Amino acid sequence: MQTLRIPAYTMTSCLGHGNLPTLTSLLAQRGGLRRCDFETVDLDTWIGAVDSVDDEVIDPALARFDCRNNRLAQLGLRQDGFVEAVHASIARHGADRIGVFLGTSTAGILQTELAYREFVQAGSTGTLPSWFRYGETHNTYSVADFVARWFGLRGPSFVVSAACASSAKVFGNAARMIAAGRIDAAVVGGVDSLCLTTLYGFRSLELVSSRPAQPYGADRDGLSIGEAAAFALVERGAEDDDGPRLVGFGESSDAHHMSSPHPEGLGARLAMTAALQSAGLAANDIDYINLHGTATRNNDAAEDQAVFGLFGGDVPVSSTKGATGHTLGAAGGCEAVIALLALREGLIPGGLNTTTVDPALRSDYRIVNDRAPLRHVLSNSFGFGGANCSLLFAGS
Repeated sequence: MQTLRIPAYTMTSCLGHGNLPTLTSLLAQRGGLRRCDFETVDLDTWIGAVDSVDDEVIDPALARFDCRNNRLAQLGLRQDGFVEAVHASIARHGADRIGVFLGTSTAGILQTELAYREFVQAGSTGTLPSWFRYGETHNTYSVADFVARWFGLRGPSFVVSAACASSAKVFGNAARMIAAGRIDAAVVGGVDSLCLTTLYGFRSLELVSSRPAQPYGADRDGLSIGEAAAFALVERGAEDDDGPRLVGFGESSDAHHMSSPHPEGLGARLAMTAALQSAGLAANDIDYINLHGTATRNNDAAEDQAVFGLFGGDVPVSSTKGATGHTLGAAGGCEAVIALLALREGLIPGGLNTTTVDPALRSDYRIVNDRAPLRHVLSNSFGFGGANCSLLFAGS
C-alpha cells in the first residue's frame, strides 16, 4: 500500500484528556477503571468513564448535535494540537480534499434512552420530547457529520459501525480513498460513549466482569466497558517521511458467529497476514503487538492461537484494555494511538490487572513495562460477527 504519514494523533479516555496523561498512566502502569457509577446503572462491574464530558459545551451553531457522544468527540478533538494540525492540512490540500471517516458502535444512543425515559415518565402520551433529535445524535452518522461541520471539511465522510473493529477499519477506508485520488488527507478514528444499552447488553451476554478486566489472565472472566475518543490525521506520504506512518492494514470477515470469534482465530490470522502483505513485511519484522485482548475466555484464546501461529512466541504482546476498558467502537482508534505512542517512546506497555498469565496461552504476553527500539508495531481489533482489522505502523 501507499505509505500514509500521520502528522497528528490524540486520544481521550479514562486515562485522561490527551496523549500526555495517557502516556503517563501507561508508564506508571496505572489504569483508569472505577466501579460502575454511571447514570442509573445498577451492575457490579467496573467502567472506564471519561471525566468532564458533561461539562463540554457544544458550539451554539452545532447545538442540534448535542449529546454525550458528540461532547466526547469535541473534548477529544481539542487535545494535543489536533485542531491546528487539521487547519494546517486544510491550508495544504483544501477543505474539499480532506475526508472524515470515523467508527462508532452505539453513537448517541444514550440520548434516545433519556428521551424514552422522559416519554414513559410523562405517561407515554405518544410523542417523544421536543428536544430529541435522532438524526444529529442517535444516528450512527452523527459523529462524522458533527466533526466534518466542526472543522468545515467538505470531503467525503461516513461512519463505519463494525462493532469493535470500527475505528481501526477507517484507516483502511482512508488509505483506499487516498490511493484512488479522491482525497489527499483524512481525519480518522472513533468515538463511543457509555450508555445503558451497552452496559446491560454486555451483561446479558455474560461478558462483563465484576473485577477490573484481566486480559490473558489465568482467571479472567470478562471485560470492563469504557468510553473514548481517538483521532488521527493521515496524509499522502513517502517511505522516507519523518514521523510515524501507516504502512499496512488487513481486514477479514470470518462470520463464524454473531458474538464469538472463530475458535482457532481464523479471521484474526487472515487480517494480520493481510496487514503484513500490504506492508511488504515478514512476521519477524514486527517488534510489538497491541492485542485486541478483551479479557473474555474465548476472545483471548482465539487471538492467541492466531498470533502464536503466525509470529510464534518471539514477539512481545500485551493488551491495554486493562487500563482503558474496552471502548468498543473507539477501541481500534485508541489502540492505534497507543501503538503510535509506543513507537515514539520505545515502550512495550505491560498489561494491567493480570498477575498470572493463562498457561494455556503461548504468546509472549507482557505484564511489566519494557523498553526497546521499535520499528514496526501491529495493532489488532476484532469485533462481533467476525469483523477483523489489523493496522501496521512504522516509526521514523
